[in-house]
Amino acid sequence: MAVLCLDVGSTWTKGALVSATGELLGVAQHPTSPPEVLAGVAAVRAELGAADEVLACSSAGGGLRLAVVGHERLVSAEAGYRVALSAGARVVHVSAGPLDGAGVRALRAARPDLVLLVGGTDGGDSAVLLHNARKLARVACPVVLAGNAEARAEALELLARRTVVATDNVLPDVGSLVPGPARDAIREVFLRHVIGGKGLSRGPAFRRLVRAVTPDAVLGGVSRLAARDREGAVLVVDVGGATTDVYSSVSTVDEGPERTVALPPDRRTVEGDLGVRWSAAGVVAEAVAERLVDRAEAVVLQREAERRAVDVTWLADDPGTDLRLAGLAAVLAARRHLRLVDGRLGPRGAGLLVLSGGVFRHAPDVGAVERALRADPVLRPVLKSAAVVVDRDYVLAPTGLLAPTHPVAADRLLTRLAV
Repeated sequence: MAVLCLDVGSTWTKGALVSATGELLGVAQHPTSPPEVLAGVAAVRAELGAADEVLACSSAGGGLRLAVVGHERLVSAEAGYRVALSAGARVVHVSAGPLDGAGVRALRAARPDLVLLVGGTDGGDSAVLLHNARKLARVACPVVLAGNAEARAEALELLARRTVVATDNVLPDVGSLVPGPARDAIREVFLRHVIGGKGLSRGPAFRRLVRAVTPDAVLGGVSRLAARDREGAVLVVDVGGATTDVYSSVSTVDEGPERTVALPPDRRTVEGDLGVRWSAAGVVAEAVAERLVDRAEAVVLQREAERRAVDVTWLADDPGTDLRLAGLAAVLAARRHLRLVDGRLGPRGAGLLVLSGGVFRHAPDVGAVERALRADPVLRPVLKSAAVVVDRDYVLAPTGLLAPTHPVAADRLLTRLAV
Protein backbone atom coordinates (compact mmCIF):
# COMPACT_ATOMS: atom_id res chain seq x y z
CA MET A 1 0.00 0.00 0.00
CA ALA A 2 1.23 3.51 -0.88
CA VAL A 3 -0.09 6.87 0.33
CA LEU A 4 0.39 10.05 -1.69
CA CYS A 5 0.76 13.13 0.52
CA LEU A 6 0.18 16.40 -1.34
CA ASP A 7 0.88 19.99 -0.32
CA VAL A 8 -0.80 22.42 -2.71
CA GLY A 9 0.81 25.79 -2.14
CA SER A 10 0.36 29.12 -3.88
CA THR A 11 3.51 28.58 -5.97
CA TRP A 12 4.36 24.87 -5.88
CA THR A 13 2.41 21.64 -5.52
CA LYS A 14 4.62 19.11 -3.74
CA GLY A 15 4.05 15.39 -3.37
CA ALA A 16 5.57 12.59 -1.31
CA LEU A 17 4.75 8.94 -1.98
CA VAL A 18 5.03 6.95 1.26
CA SER A 19 4.68 3.23 1.88
CA ALA A 20 2.45 1.86 4.63
CA THR A 21 5.57 1.29 6.72
CA GLY A 22 6.79 4.87 6.29
CA GLU A 23 9.39 4.40 3.57
CA LEU A 24 9.71 7.45 1.32
CA LEU A 25 9.17 6.05 -2.17
CA GLY A 26 9.50 9.29 -4.11
CA VAL A 27 9.03 13.05 -4.13
CA ALA A 28 7.95 15.43 -6.89
CA GLN A 29 6.83 18.99 -7.37
CA HIS A 30 5.04 20.97 -10.08
CA PRO A 31 4.02 24.62 -10.35
CA THR A 32 0.57 25.15 -8.84
CA SER A 33 -1.88 25.75 -11.66
CA PRO A 34 -4.74 28.12 -10.74
CA PRO A 35 -7.54 28.56 -11.59
CA GLU A 36 -7.56 24.76 -11.82
CA VAL A 37 -5.09 23.47 -9.25
CA LEU A 38 -6.00 19.86 -10.03
CA ALA A 39 -3.86 20.14 -13.18
CA GLY A 40 -0.74 20.57 -11.04
CA VAL A 41 -1.93 17.80 -8.73
CA ALA A 42 -2.37 15.49 -11.73
CA ALA A 43 1.19 16.25 -12.90
CA VAL A 44 2.63 15.30 -9.50
CA ARG A 45 0.54 12.13 -9.36
CA ALA A 46 1.67 11.13 -12.85
CA GLU A 47 5.33 11.55 -11.90
CA LEU A 48 5.07 9.54 -8.68
CA GLY A 49 2.82 6.78 -9.94
CA ALA A 50 -0.20 5.02 -8.52
CA ALA A 51 -1.25 5.43 -4.88
CA ASP A 52 -3.86 3.58 -2.86
CA GLU A 53 -4.78 6.71 -0.90
CA VAL A 54 -4.32 10.45 -1.33
CA LEU A 55 -4.03 12.92 1.57
CA ALA A 56 -3.70 16.62 0.82
CA CYS A 57 -3.17 19.92 2.57
CA SER A 58 -3.21 23.36 1.01
CA SER A 59 -2.12 26.93 1.59
CA ALA A 60 -2.96 28.07 -1.95
CA GLY A 61 -4.84 31.31 -2.34
CA GLY A 62 -3.08 32.85 0.63
CA GLY A 63 -3.71 30.08 3.13
CA LEU A 64 -6.13 30.70 5.99
CA ARG A 65 -6.57 34.38 6.88
CA LEU A 66 -8.12 34.75 10.31
CA ALA A 67 -9.38 37.72 12.30
CA VAL A 68 -9.83 37.57 16.07
CA VAL A 69 -12.56 39.64 17.74
CA GLY A 70 -12.44 39.54 21.54
CA HIS A 71 -13.57 41.18 24.76
CA GLU A 72 -10.43 42.90 26.04
CA ARG A 73 -6.93 42.54 24.73
CA LEU A 74 -5.06 41.23 27.74
CA VAL A 75 -7.30 38.18 28.09
CA SER A 76 -9.92 37.26 25.49
CA ALA A 77 -8.36 38.69 22.33
CA GLU A 78 -4.91 37.41 23.27
CA ALA A 79 -6.26 33.96 24.10
CA GLY A 80 -8.08 33.86 20.76
CA TYR A 81 -4.94 34.99 18.96
CA ARG A 82 -2.95 32.18 20.52
CA VAL A 83 -5.59 29.62 19.60
CA ALA A 84 -5.25 30.82 16.01
CA LEU A 85 -1.48 30.36 16.18
CA SER A 86 -2.03 26.69 16.94
CA ALA A 87 -4.62 26.25 14.17
CA GLY A 88 -2.44 26.86 11.11
CA ALA A 89 -4.02 30.26 10.49
CA ARG A 90 -2.41 33.56 9.64
CA VAL A 91 -3.83 36.21 11.94
CA VAL A 92 -4.51 39.30 9.82
CA HIS A 93 -6.53 41.33 12.32
CA VAL A 94 -7.11 41.46 16.09
CA SER A 95 -9.64 43.70 17.81
CA ALA A 96 -10.73 43.99 21.44
CA GLY A 97 -13.81 45.52 22.96
CA PRO A 98 -17.07 46.55 21.31
CA LEU A 99 -16.80 46.89 17.53
CA ASP A 100 -17.78 50.29 16.17
CA GLY A 101 -18.14 51.41 12.56
CA ALA A 102 -14.42 52.05 12.15
CA GLY A 103 -13.65 48.67 13.68
CA VAL A 104 -15.93 46.88 11.24
CA ARG A 105 -14.36 48.73 8.31
CA ALA A 106 -10.86 47.78 9.53
CA LEU A 107 -11.97 44.18 9.88
CA ARG A 108 -13.34 44.08 6.32
CA ALA A 109 -10.17 45.75 5.00
CA ALA A 110 -8.10 42.86 6.43
CA ARG A 111 -10.01 40.44 4.13
CA PRO A 112 -10.22 37.53 6.59
CA ASP A 113 -11.40 34.11 5.46
CA LEU A 114 -13.08 33.67 8.82
CA VAL A 115 -13.54 35.41 12.18
CA LEU A 116 -12.84 33.83 15.57
CA LEU A 117 -15.31 35.47 17.97
CA VAL A 118 -14.33 35.14 21.63
CA GLY A 119 -15.12 37.00 24.82
CA GLY A 120 -16.06 36.52 28.44
CA THR A 121 -15.56 33.58 30.75
CA ASP A 122 -18.43 31.12 31.09
CA GLY A 123 -21.11 32.84 33.17
CA GLY A 124 -19.30 36.16 33.04
CA ASP A 125 -20.02 39.32 31.11
CA SER A 126 -21.81 38.70 27.81
CA ALA A 127 -22.59 42.23 26.64
CA VAL A 128 -19.47 42.71 24.51
CA LEU A 129 -19.75 39.25 22.92
CA LEU A 130 -23.38 39.85 21.92
CA HIS A 131 -22.64 43.38 20.68
CA ASN A 132 -19.84 42.02 18.47
CA ALA A 133 -22.04 39.17 17.22
CA ARG A 134 -24.61 41.75 16.13
CA LYS A 135 -21.93 43.72 14.26
CA LEU A 136 -20.43 40.59 12.64
CA ALA A 137 -23.84 39.70 11.20
CA ARG A 138 -22.99 42.37 8.59
CA VAL A 139 -19.55 40.89 7.71
CA ALA A 140 -19.66 38.38 4.86
CA CYS A 141 -17.40 35.61 6.11
CA PRO A 142 -17.80 32.52 8.32
CA VAL A 143 -17.56 32.85 12.10
CA VAL A 144 -16.21 30.46 14.73
CA LEU A 145 -18.00 31.29 18.00
CA ALA A 146 -15.86 30.37 21.02
CA GLY A 147 -16.88 32.71 23.83
CA ASN A 148 -19.06 32.75 26.94
CA ALA A 149 -21.08 29.52 26.79
CA GLU A 150 -24.12 31.05 28.52
CA ALA A 151 -24.44 33.64 25.72
CA ARG A 152 -23.98 31.11 22.89
CA ALA A 153 -27.65 30.62 21.98
CA GLU A 154 -28.35 34.35 21.77
CA ALA A 155 -25.15 34.97 19.78
CA LEU A 156 -26.15 32.24 17.31
CA GLU A 157 -29.51 33.95 16.78
CA LEU A 158 -27.74 37.23 16.02
CA LEU A 159 -25.46 35.46 13.52
CA ALA A 160 -28.25 33.41 11.93
CA ARG A 161 -27.54 34.76 8.43
CA ARG A 162 -23.85 33.88 8.59
CA THR A 163 -22.05 30.54 8.40
CA VAL A 164 -21.28 29.84 12.07
CA VAL A 165 -19.59 26.98 13.93
CA ALA A 166 -20.10 27.20 17.69
CA THR A 167 -17.67 25.52 20.04
CA ASP A 168 -16.47 25.58 23.64
CA ASN A 169 -15.17 28.78 25.16
CA VAL A 170 -11.44 29.26 24.64
CA LEU A 171 -11.25 30.90 28.08
CA PRO A 172 -13.90 29.25 30.26
CA ASP A 173 -12.33 30.62 33.44
CA VAL A 174 -9.68 33.18 34.30
CA GLY A 175 -6.27 31.67 33.60
CA SER A 176 -7.73 28.58 31.89
CA LEU A 177 -7.04 28.44 28.14
CA VAL A 178 -8.71 25.55 26.25
CA PRO A 179 -7.58 25.84 22.60
CA GLY A 180 -8.49 22.37 21.27
CA PRO A 181 -12.20 22.78 20.43
CA ALA A 182 -11.68 26.16 18.77
CA ARG A 183 -8.76 24.80 16.79
CA ASP A 184 -10.92 21.90 15.57
CA ALA A 185 -13.72 24.29 14.63
CA ILE A 186 -11.34 26.49 12.64
CA ARG A 187 -10.18 23.39 10.76
CA GLU A 188 -13.79 22.41 10.04
CA VAL A 189 -14.67 25.86 8.66
CA PHE A 190 -11.55 25.87 6.50
CA LEU A 191 -12.31 22.50 4.98
CA ARG A 192 -16.04 23.01 4.43
CA HIS A 193 -16.28 26.66 3.50
CA VAL A 194 -12.96 28.43 2.93
CA ILE A 195 -11.02 26.13 0.59
CA GLY A 196 -13.99 25.95 -1.81
CA GLY A 197 -14.39 29.71 -1.88
CA LYS A 198 -10.92 30.65 -3.09
CA GLY A 199 -11.54 29.96 -6.78
CA LEU A 200 -8.82 27.32 -6.93
CA SER A 201 -10.83 24.65 -8.72
CA ARG A 202 -14.00 24.51 -10.79
CA GLY A 203 -15.60 21.53 -9.05
CA PRO A 204 -15.85 19.98 -5.58
CA ALA A 205 -13.09 17.39 -6.09
CA PHE A 206 -10.30 19.56 -4.73
CA ARG A 207 -12.31 20.56 -1.67
CA ARG A 208 -12.97 16.88 -0.92
CA LEU A 209 -9.28 16.09 -1.36
CA VAL A 210 -7.91 18.63 1.13
CA ARG A 211 -7.71 17.46 4.76
CA ALA A 212 -5.97 20.43 6.39
CA VAL A 213 -4.47 23.86 5.91
CA THR A 214 -0.74 23.27 5.28
CA PRO A 215 0.58 24.98 8.43
CA ASP A 216 -1.80 22.84 10.49
CA ALA A 217 -0.37 19.71 8.86
CA VAL A 218 3.19 20.89 9.48
CA LEU A 219 2.32 21.73 13.09
CA GLY A 220 1.00 18.17 13.47
CA GLY A 221 4.32 16.86 12.18
CA VAL A 222 6.24 19.10 14.59
CA SER A 223 4.12 17.89 17.49
CA ARG A 224 4.73 14.27 16.48
CA LEU A 225 8.46 14.96 16.29
CA ALA A 226 8.47 16.54 19.76
CA ALA A 227 6.56 13.58 21.20
CA ARG A 228 9.44 11.22 20.40
CA ASP A 229 12.14 10.62 22.99
CA ARG A 230 14.12 13.84 22.75
CA GLU A 231 15.59 16.30 25.21
CA GLY A 232 13.98 19.73 24.95
CA ALA A 233 11.51 21.34 22.58
CA VAL A 234 11.42 21.27 18.79
CA LEU A 235 11.83 24.54 16.88
CA VAL A 236 11.25 24.66 13.10
CA VAL A 237 12.14 27.67 10.94
CA ASP A 238 10.70 27.55 7.41
CA VAL A 239 12.03 30.32 5.15
CA GLY A 240 10.14 30.95 1.92
CA GLY A 241 10.12 33.57 -0.78
CA ALA A 242 7.39 35.72 0.79
CA THR A 243 7.09 34.61 4.43
CA THR A 244 9.04 32.89 7.18
CA ASP A 245 7.08 30.51 9.39
CA VAL A 246 8.28 29.38 12.80
CA TYR A 247 6.82 26.35 14.59
CA SER A 248 7.51 25.13 18.09
CA SER A 249 6.23 22.27 20.19
CA VAL A 250 6.55 22.79 23.92
CA SER A 251 4.42 23.08 27.05
CA THR A 252 4.94 26.32 28.95
CA VAL A 253 3.11 29.05 30.80
CA ASP A 254 3.01 32.73 29.96
CA GLU A 255 2.79 34.87 33.06
CA GLY A 256 1.63 38.45 32.77
CA PRO A 257 0.89 41.13 35.35
CA GLU A 258 -2.83 40.34 35.38
CA ARG A 259 -3.14 36.66 34.46
CA THR A 260 -1.47 33.33 33.99
CA VAL A 261 -2.52 31.75 30.67
CA ALA A 262 -1.24 28.37 29.55
CA LEU A 263 0.03 28.62 25.99
CA PRO A 264 -0.88 25.99 23.39
CA PRO A 265 1.91 23.39 23.38
CA ASP A 266 2.15 23.54 19.57
CA ARG A 267 2.54 27.02 18.06
CA ARG A 268 3.17 28.70 14.77
CA THR A 269 3.96 32.29 13.89
CA VAL A 270 4.16 33.69 10.37
CA GLU A 271 6.22 36.73 9.40
CA GLY A 272 4.79 38.21 6.21
CA ASP A 273 7.63 40.72 5.81
CA LEU A 274 10.49 38.21 5.91
CA GLY A 275 11.41 36.12 2.86
CA VAL A 276 14.20 35.64 0.34
CA ARG A 277 12.31 36.81 -2.77
CA TRP A 278 9.20 39.02 -2.59
CA SER A 279 9.96 40.01 1.02
CA ALA A 280 13.74 40.33 0.82
CA ALA A 281 13.49 44.09 1.39
CA GLY A 282 11.74 43.41 4.70
CA VAL A 283 14.61 41.17 5.79
CA VAL A 284 17.16 43.88 5.03
CA ALA A 285 15.16 46.64 6.74
CA GLU A 286 14.64 44.57 9.89
CA ALA A 287 18.25 43.38 9.95
CA VAL A 288 19.40 47.00 9.83
CA ALA A 289 16.94 47.98 12.57
CA GLU A 290 18.19 45.18 14.83
CA ARG A 291 21.85 45.81 13.92
CA LEU A 292 22.49 42.39 12.41
CA VAL A 293 24.30 43.89 9.39
CA ASP A 294 26.61 46.86 8.98
CA ARG A 295 25.94 49.74 6.61
CA ALA A 296 28.13 48.45 3.78
CA GLU A 297 26.47 45.02 3.71
CA ALA A 298 23.04 46.63 4.01
CA VAL A 299 23.64 48.60 0.79
CA VAL A 300 24.59 45.43 -1.10
CA LEU A 301 21.66 43.43 0.26
CA GLN A 302 19.18 46.25 -0.42
CA ARG A 303 20.26 46.35 -4.07
CA GLU A 304 19.80 42.59 -4.28
CA ALA A 305 16.38 42.82 -2.59
CA GLU A 306 15.19 45.33 -5.19
CA ARG A 307 16.21 42.97 -7.99
CA ARG A 308 14.49 40.01 -6.33
CA ALA A 309 11.22 41.90 -6.12
CA VAL A 310 11.15 41.59 -9.93
CA ASP A 311 13.10 38.35 -10.52
CA VAL A 312 11.59 35.80 -8.13
CA THR A 313 13.23 32.72 -9.67
CA TRP A 314 13.86 30.41 -6.71
CA LEU A 315 17.65 29.98 -7.11
CA ALA A 316 19.42 33.13 -8.20
CA ASP A 317 22.86 33.30 -9.73
CA ASP A 318 24.20 34.09 -6.26
CA PRO A 319 23.18 31.28 -3.89
CA GLY A 320 25.48 32.74 -1.26
CA THR A 321 23.24 35.80 -1.03
CA ASP A 322 20.22 33.50 -0.88
CA LEU A 323 21.69 31.79 2.15
CA ARG A 324 22.69 35.07 3.81
CA LEU A 325 19.18 36.48 3.45
CA ALA A 326 17.68 33.19 4.65
CA GLY A 327 19.95 33.20 7.70
CA LEU A 328 18.93 36.73 8.61
CA ALA A 329 15.25 35.87 8.10
CA ALA A 330 15.65 32.81 10.32
CA VAL A 331 17.24 34.82 13.15
CA LEU A 332 14.65 37.59 12.95
CA ALA A 333 11.65 35.25 12.76
CA ALA A 334 12.92 33.05 15.59
CA ARG A 335 13.44 36.14 17.76
CA ARG A 336 9.84 37.23 17.15
CA HIS A 337 8.51 33.75 17.88
CA LEU A 338 10.39 33.58 21.17
CA ARG A 339 9.01 36.94 22.26
CA LEU A 340 5.63 35.24 22.36
CA VAL A 341 6.87 33.00 25.18
CA ASP A 342 9.18 35.45 26.92
CA GLY A 343 12.21 33.78 25.36
CA ARG A 344 11.46 30.35 26.83
CA LEU A 345 11.01 27.00 25.10
CA GLY A 346 10.55 24.86 28.16
CA PRO A 347 13.03 24.21 30.97
CA ARG A 348 15.73 22.77 28.69
CA GLY A 349 15.35 25.05 25.67
CA ALA A 350 15.32 23.58 22.19
CA GLY A 351 16.54 20.04 21.75
CA LEU A 352 16.19 20.11 17.98
CA LEU A 353 16.23 22.94 15.43
CA VAL A 354 14.88 22.05 11.99
CA LEU A 355 15.63 24.32 9.02
CA SER A 356 13.06 24.08 6.23
CA GLY A 357 12.43 25.80 2.93
CA GLY A 358 13.86 25.53 -0.57
CA VAL A 359 16.87 27.74 0.12
CA PHE A 360 18.06 25.34 2.85
CA ARG A 361 17.15 22.17 0.98
CA HIS A 362 19.17 23.25 -2.05
CA ALA A 363 22.18 24.49 -0.06
CA PRO A 364 25.07 22.01 0.18
CA ASP A 365 26.09 23.46 3.55
CA VAL A 366 24.05 25.49 6.08
CA GLY A 367 26.89 25.83 8.57
CA ALA A 368 26.94 29.63 8.29
CA VAL A 369 23.23 29.83 9.12
CA GLU A 370 23.62 27.48 12.07
CA ARG A 371 26.50 29.54 13.44
CA ALA A 372 24.51 32.78 13.06
CA LEU A 373 21.56 31.30 14.94
CA ARG A 374 23.70 29.89 17.76
CA ALA A 375 25.72 33.09 18.11
CA ASP A 376 22.73 35.42 18.27
CA PRO A 377 22.53 36.82 21.82
CA VAL A 378 18.73 36.45 21.93
CA LEU A 379 18.67 32.88 20.59
CA ARG A 380 21.84 31.55 22.24
CA PRO A 381 20.23 30.56 25.58
CA VAL A 382 17.50 28.62 23.79
CA LEU A 383 19.65 26.94 21.12
CA LYS A 384 22.79 26.23 23.14
CA SER A 385 22.11 22.47 23.32
CA ALA A 386 20.03 22.07 20.14
CA ALA A 387 20.93 19.67 17.38
CA VAL A 388 20.38 21.12 13.89
CA VAL A 389 18.97 19.30 10.87
CA VAL A 390 17.63 20.33 7.45
CA ASP A 391 14.28 18.94 6.31
CA ARG A 392 15.69 18.09 2.89
CA ASP A 393 12.87 15.69 2.01
CA TYR A 394 10.10 18.00 3.27
CA VAL A 395 8.60 15.35 5.54
CA LEU A 396 6.88 17.44 8.23
CA ALA A 397 3.69 18.16 6.27
CA PRO A 398 3.35 14.51 5.09
CA THR A 399 3.93 13.38 8.68
CA GLY A 400 1.11 15.61 9.89
CA LEU A 401 -1.19 14.23 7.21
CA LEU A 402 -0.30 10.63 7.99
CA ALA A 403 -0.32 10.76 11.79
CA PRO A 404 -4.10 10.49 12.45
CA THR A 405 -4.62 7.34 10.37
CA HIS A 406 -1.13 5.98 9.68
CA PRO A 407 0.87 6.64 12.88
CA VAL A 408 3.48 3.95 12.19
CA ALA A 409 4.25 5.40 8.77
CA ALA A 410 4.37 8.90 10.24
CA ASP A 411 6.93 7.93 12.88
CA ARG A 412 9.07 6.04 10.36
CA LEU A 413 9.05 9.04 8.03
CA LEU A 414 10.33 11.26 10.84
CA THR A 415 13.48 9.15 11.10
CA ARG A 416 14.63 11.05 7.98
CA LEU A 417 15.15 14.00 10.31
CA ALA A 418 17.60 12.04 12.47
CA VAL A 419 20.69 14.04 13.32
